[in-house]
Amino acid sequence: MKKPLLNKIHLPLLLLCCSALAQDWSRDVEVITPRENIYQLNQEDFYKKVQDGRKVALFYPVTASELLIPYRPLETFFNSDPSDPMRKLIYQMVRSVSPFKSMDELYSWLGVHDFPKETQEENPNPWPELSALEKALPMGATLIKITDGEALTFGCAACHSADLFGVKVLGLTNRFPRANEFFRNGQMVAPYVNSFLFKDILKTTEGERQILVSAKSATKWVGTKKPVVLGLDTSLAQVALSLAKRENDDYATRTFLSARNPRPNKLSTLVADSKPAVWWNVKYKNRWLSDGSIVSGNPVHTNFLWNEIGRGTDLKKLEDWMQEGQEQIESLTAAVFATKPPRYEKFFGIDSIDLERAKKGQKHYVQSCQKCHGTYEKGWDRPLAFTKNKLYQIQTTKVIYHKKTPVIDVGTDPGRYKGMNEFFKDLNRLKISQNLNTVVEPQKGYVPPPLDGIWARWPYLHNNAIPNLCELLTPAPKRVKGYFAGKAIDKKLDYDQDCVGYPTQEKTPENWKLDPDYYYDTTREGLFNIGHDEKIFIKEGKEIYTEKEKREIIEFLKTL
Repeated sequence: MKKPLLNKIHLPLLLLCCSALAQDWSRDVEVITPRENIYQLNQEDFYKKVQDGRKVALFYPVTASELLIPYRPLETFFNSDPSDPMRKLIYQMVRSVSPFKSMDELYSWLGVHDFPKETQEENPNPWPELSALEKALPMGATLIKITDGEALTFGCAACHSADLFGVKVLGLTNRFPRANEFFRNGQMVAPYVNSFLFKDILKTTEGERQILVSAKSATKWVGTKKPVVLGLDTSLAQVALSLAKRENDDYATRTFLSARNPRPNKLSTLVADSKPAVWWNVKYKNRWLSDGSIVSGNPVHTNFLWNEIGRGTDLKKLEDWMQEGQEQIESLTAAVFATKPPRYEKFFGIDSIDLERAKKGQKHYVQSCQKCHGTYEKGWDRPLAFTKNKLYQIQTTKVIYHKKTPVIDVGTDPGRYKGMNEFFKDLNRLKISQNLNTVVEPQKGYVPPPLDGIWARWPYLHNNAIPNLCELLTPAPKRVKGYFAGKAIDKKLDYDQDCVGYPTQEKTPENWKLDPDYYYDTTREGLFNIGHDEKIFIKEGKEIYTEKEKREIIEFLKTL
């Protein structure tokens, strides 16, 4: 006789949520202090837990995933003689959706970053100790061992790490992620690849052939959509459209009938694109995502759940993995909450900050910004005996954010929270969501985020509509209608220190203009640069700050 479902699944998941290290993730629990040490561990255990979690972020742990790539055959294909007739045949079959001629081309297009070759003092989140073999692939690329081969997949660091002027920062937004396009292209290629021909041509093992078979099958329940512009992702749409290809039951059962006849969903056309969020803000909040729509539950649980829905995974198998992978989930949670932002002065030098101007900017900030974005006490606010050292003076000594994370509508592009309306019921009905206490409720507006490390988070707003802080402090009708986004390589050319963010108009590097993929057009749906001005720094249609005062605000924000 079968054991009751409660004993088999519900109780272990309940224990997962209520283990010795567990937190109260229920709705509206107040955040008393920033929770960098989320599990309140002693210093030695905390350090180990965080380093273990960073390793989980680098190497995707979910073994329930079926959407995997046979690694050795892929490498064999790219390393084979370009004149080989079989390689030419395969390349001709898939080049329209997969034009890559080498693994390096693939990784470069995906936007993933190589590991640093040496210690980087500017990096606030040190990497765990890794072997040369582990660092052979870019950050986020993961090889999963199988019986007679290896499978390639991509994990958290692919979207949540960045190359900041040569410094690799975990927890910072990848400005050019192409993960969603990668899934979309793979889904288009899969039907044309015969697994037995694949095995014969590339001399694969049977295990490698089975990886391909499994991946081809999983793509049937993946709904994909190309982002409107490079720099944003369509994860929201991918989850919604993937759920629409499953049965409307507790575990979103995968059937061939549901795959062939997906339920209609407005996110197939509605633009709800957004950027991957930075990790260091999580410790201040009690609801998640840029729109605050996840009102209950551990955000790491939700991340794994949504990732795997978007990868076509069987949710009962995922639930089993969550029971087995409890330690990895806790470690990643600890690492996310412990993440710190990079410091401006470490990249540009202590003399790059005008102390007196920043102090004046703090006063303007208190007047117009503090109510939403929180209070930042500085070293210069301490007694005179502690403020003689400039480096100490510019440090933030205390952050006071909301005990309950607010959601405020300041007139910015509504696409993201409109999109959430299109599938939150599908998410909440899932038994795995209920067991994890994950609850989604659409919010009319967005979370005004804490501003730690704001200088490194350009472009701004959830949809990247604002290239720099000068534009953010400009009335919406006067903001630039478009800009070019480039890689943060040269601190003098690729970054506007005065405006903090992308250089625009005549300051735009000429080489950026050569690739139309890097152009951001704010007149397109979902990309509007509206809002965040009226009743903030505009009163009764008039600006309340002069250009000089705006620069003072920006100088203060550099110190956060």
